[in-house]
Amino acid sequence: MKGYIFDLDGTVYLDDEPIDGAAKTINELKAQGHKVVFLTNKSIARRSDYVEKLNKMGIECTIEDVINSNFITAKFLQGKPGKALVIGEKPLFEELTEEGIQITNNPREAYYVVIGWDHEFNYEKLSQAYEAYQNGAKIIATNPDRTCPTKEGEIPDCEAMIGAIEGATGKTIDYIAGKPSRLMMQYVTEEVLKLPPNQCYMIGDRLETDILMGNENGVNSVLVLTGITKRADVAQSEIKPTYILNSIADLKSSD
Repeated sequence: MKGYIFDLDGTVYLDDEPIDGAAKTINELKAQGHKVVFLTNKSIARRSDYVEKLNKMGIECTIEDVINSNFITAKFLQGKPGKALVIGEKPLFEELTEEGIQITNNPREAYYVVIGWDHEFNYEKLSQAYEAYQNGAKIIATNPDRTCPTKEGEIPDCEAMIGAIEGATGKTIDYIAGKPSRLMMQYVTEEVLKLPPNQCYMIGDRLETDILMGNENGVNSVLVLTGITKRADVAQSEIKPTYILNSIADLKSSD
């Protein structure tokens, strides 16, 4: 039995269009008795939204099979004192609240600032984050993705918000919850798949998140060329995947 960890955007689908062969490949792996989990850094949708989307594409899964950066952020904050000031969209607020995280609108009482992808990010939100930082709050981002792949091309993602805040503070933010964090990979291998890292495969389209996280945690890394990264990018990068495939359709069971 092996564990297969699939990125979503650029790996399983682009926008609402599945990558050719995605459903067939994933369903075959499950039929062979392997464990499958879906991992996304995207903070602007709920885990339940991904379950619905994947099921519509013919990929059977439940909410336990989907881990997003909102959920890992909540896991990180659970048990820690104080409230969080949150910059992000509705799904981030909802999923943090569901996991018992207390949220505040007052920068002066925030112990943490949580940053997610936010289409309505503005100067006021930046100022609130900066004020919280000045009052000693630690800053955690859901993910470090610079862009998100779409059928029309790439669009700015959470790294744009991180960049603005780091520009104001002059310091690197304190924590990243999503890929390529060790926090996320350990949760997936130990709590979800319950398999040793060397029996798992991280399949994704980004060198700096998917592949790096696999490499740094002893997980086999599989780069697919249907999203952000192209073959020429690999040659120029220090981050090297264990395997390179044209698409998810080329993935075969390791058994």
